[in-house]
Amino acid sequence: MNSGFIYIMSNKSRSVLYIGVTNDLLRRVNEHKSGIVDGFTKKYNCEYLIYYEYFERIDQAIEREKRLKNWKRSWKLQLIRNMNPKLEDLSDKVKYY
Repeated sequence: MNSGFIYIMSNKSRSVLYIGVTNDLLRRVNEHKSGIVDGFTKKYNCEYLIYYEYFERIDQAIEREKRLKNWKRSWKLQLIRNMNPKLEDLSDKVKYY
Protein backbone atom coordinates (compact mmCIF):
# COMPACT_ATOMS: atom_id res chain seq x y z
CA MET A 1 0.00 0.00 0.00
CA ASN A 2 1.19 3.54 -0.75
CA SER A 3 2.45 5.97 1.84
CA GLY A 4 0.74 9.29 2.44
CA PHE A 5 0.82 12.70 4.04
CA ILE A 6 -1.61 15.00 5.74
CA TYR A 7 -0.76 18.64 5.34
CA ILE A 8 -2.01 22.05 6.36
CA MET A 9 -1.85 25.01 4.01
CA SER A 10 -2.49 28.61 5.00
CA ASN A 11 -2.64 32.09 3.53
CA LYS A 12 -0.13 34.92 4.01
CA SER A 13 -1.77 36.23 7.19
CA ARG A 14 -2.22 32.66 8.53
CA SER A 15 -5.94 33.37 9.07
CA VAL A 16 -7.11 30.39 6.99
CA LEU A 17 -6.28 26.70 7.51
CA TYR A 18 -6.77 24.00 4.90
CA ILE A 19 -6.16 20.33 5.73
CA GLY A 20 -5.50 17.89 2.91
CA VAL A 21 -4.14 14.42 2.22
CA THR A 22 -1.87 13.27 -0.60
CA ASN A 23 0.57 10.56 -1.62
CA ASP A 24 3.02 13.13 -3.05
CA LEU A 25 3.42 16.14 -0.78
CA LEU A 26 5.77 18.23 -2.92
CA ARG A 27 3.65 17.81 -6.05
CA ARG A 28 0.48 18.71 -4.18
CA VAL A 29 2.00 21.76 -2.48
CA ASN A 30 3.30 22.99 -5.84
CA GLU A 31 -0.20 22.56 -7.29
CA HIS A 32 -1.60 24.75 -4.50
CA LYS A 33 1.16 27.35 -4.88
CA SER A 34 0.72 27.61 -8.64
CA GLY A 35 -3.04 28.05 -8.36
CA ILE A 36 -3.88 25.21 -10.76
CA VAL A 37 -6.13 23.60 -8.15
CA ASP A 38 -9.55 25.22 -8.20
CA GLY A 39 -11.38 25.32 -4.91
CA PHE A 40 -10.84 26.41 -1.34
CA THR A 41 -7.06 26.88 -1.39
CA LYS A 42 -7.16 28.94 -4.58
CA LYS A 43 -10.10 31.04 -3.38
CA TYR A 44 -8.40 31.84 -0.05
CA ASN A 45 -4.81 32.05 -1.36
CA CYS A 46 -3.54 29.11 0.73
CA GLU A 47 -0.02 28.98 -0.67
CA TYR A 48 1.99 28.23 2.46
CA LEU A 49 2.69 24.75 3.82
CA ILE A 50 2.73 25.20 7.59
CA TYR A 51 2.37 21.59 8.78
CA TYR A 52 2.63 18.01 7.55
CA GLU A 53 2.81 14.44 8.82
CA TYR A 54 4.05 11.33 7.03
CA PHE A 55 2.30 7.96 7.20
CA GLU A 56 3.51 4.61 5.90
CA ARG A 57 0.00 3.85 4.62
CA ILE A 58 -2.36 6.24 2.83
CA ASP A 59 -5.35 4.93 4.78
CA GLN A 60 -3.66 6.10 7.99
CA ALA A 61 -3.24 9.57 6.48
CA ILE A 62 -6.88 9.66 5.40
CA GLU A 63 -8.03 8.71 8.89
CA ARG A 64 -5.81 11.38 10.46
CA GLU A 65 -7.14 14.00 8.04
CA LYS A 66 -10.73 13.15 8.99
CA ARG A 67 -9.92 13.48 12.70
CA LEU A 68 -8.06 16.79 12.31
CA LYS A 69 -10.89 18.33 10.30
CA ASN A 70 -13.13 17.83 13.35
CA TRP A 71 -10.71 19.54 15.73
CA LYS A 72 -11.24 23.03 17.12
CA ARG A 73 -9.12 25.70 15.47
CA SER A 74 -7.19 26.27 18.71
CA TRP A 75 -6.19 22.58 18.81
CA LYS A 76 -5.02 22.71 15.19
CA LEU A 77 -2.94 25.82 15.87
CA GLN A 78 -1.32 24.18 18.91
CA LEU A 79 -0.45 21.10 16.83
CA ILE A 80 1.05 23.30 14.11
CA ARG A 81 3.01 25.45 16.59
CA ASN A 82 4.51 22.34 18.22
CA MET A 83 6.20 21.54 14.90
CA ASN A 84 6.45 25.02 13.41
CA PRO A 85 6.41 27.71 16.15
CA LYS A 86 6.79 30.64 13.73
CA LEU A 87 4.22 29.27 11.24
CA GLU A 88 6.85 29.44 8.51
CA ASP A 89 6.35 28.06 5.02
CA LEU A 90 7.86 24.57 5.16
CA SER A 91 7.63 23.74 1.48
CA ASP A 92 11.40 23.96 0.98
CA LYS A 93 12.08 21.97 4.17
CA VAL A 94 10.00 18.85 3.43
CA LYS A 95 11.79 15.64 4.28
CA TYR A 96 11.74 13.02 1.54
CA TYR A 97 10.43 9.60 2.52
